Amino acid sequence: MDAPRSRPVRRRTVLTAAGAVAASVTAARASAAERPRTGSAALTARQTAGQRVIYSYPGLTVPSALLTTISAGEAAGVIFFGENISSESQITSVIKQLVQANASSPVRAPLLLMTDQEGGEVRRLPGAPTLSEKQVGEAAQPQTAAAQAGTGAGQNLGGVGMNVNLAPVLDVYYTAGNFIDEYQRSFSNDPSTVSSLGQAFITAQQGTGVAATAKHFPGLGAATASQDTDAGPVTLTQSLSKLRSVDEAPYQAAIAAGVRLVMVSWAVYPALDASAPAGLSATVVQQELRGRLGYTGVTVTDALEAGAISSSYSTAQRAVLAAGAGMDLLLCSARATSQGDAAAQALADAYTGGQLPAADFDAAVQRVTALRTSLS
Repeated sequence: MDAPRSRPVRRRTVLTAAGAVAASVTAARASAAERPRTGSAALTARQTAGQRVIYSYPGLTVPSALLTTISAGEAAGVIFFGENISSESQITSVIKQLVQANASSPVRAPLLLMTDQEGGEVRRLPGAPTLSEKQVGEAAQPQTAAAQAGTGAGQNLGGVGMNVNLAPVLDVYYTAGNFIDEYQRSFSNDPSTVSSLGQAFITAQQGTGVAATAKHFPGLGAATASQDTDAGPVTLTQSLSKLRSVDEAPYQAAIAAGVRLVMVSWAVYPALDASAPAGLSATVVQQELRGRLGYTGVTVTDALEAGAISSSYSTAQRAVLAAGAGMDLLLCSARATSQGDAAAQALADAYTGGQLPAADFDAAVQRVTALRTSLS
């Protein structure tokens, strides 16, 4: 999902064993009375699960099945790619369809309508920001350039009805031409520069009413050009001190700036957890991001279909593992509504069956609902 439109889509990770199954679950926990409520109605298990799933679809026309899912209150939002957009007027019309479908949903909150509008080569919409992150970092007045890029991205997305940008990239690139630098997706190889420019971008963009996403925590800046988590497993072996002082530093700044979402990488970081990729690791998500850094906003996976996850794992297994690790939103970006359906059903089954503790599940739904409500 992150690659330029002219290249195969990128999105990332490797897999590990499932988290512990809850020892016991009462019938009341699965009852409608204890499920999250939106407006005046309690949600069914499938609706509750759907609040954690972002759908995608192929081509320029929204499938009727997706409109039905949205009307039923079983989806949190939609991600758009280049193949979904032929012009601003076309995507504006599509978004109006989605919004209209959502109007009959029992979930009284706006859909999360998102894309990757990083700047430079990685843009799904024509127009701002035209500068890549690296060009912003090399500008004569980089702070001003970063703020202009954030404002431009927000106004561009907001102009067609989108409300979430899966940007900025806050990875600090280690080597020129590596995975993140190849398409100029990093502001700098200096963590303080990435921190300050990331803050400027986030603050300016969110000032337009479009939520920003800091990615890819705890950082993909050390990945070589061949280490693509969309394509296969990636392990990054920097020390814990370097990981925290270099890679994680911009995320601390982003959190201080009030970034609304954080996307977690699919790479494995032995300094934190040698047995699981970051997005499937409670150690990374719960202890490092939420515990040590104090992040309280919405977490979102990179592409759930990433090649770094073993092909032996189904969409259902990936969804439950990611949710169990603490990922609030699951990005089903394979351009197939069936992928989102499989993830949502797996979450619903794990929720009612007790594999995913109800208290944690409901807290994730509440974070997503708070984000959606704030974007109205």
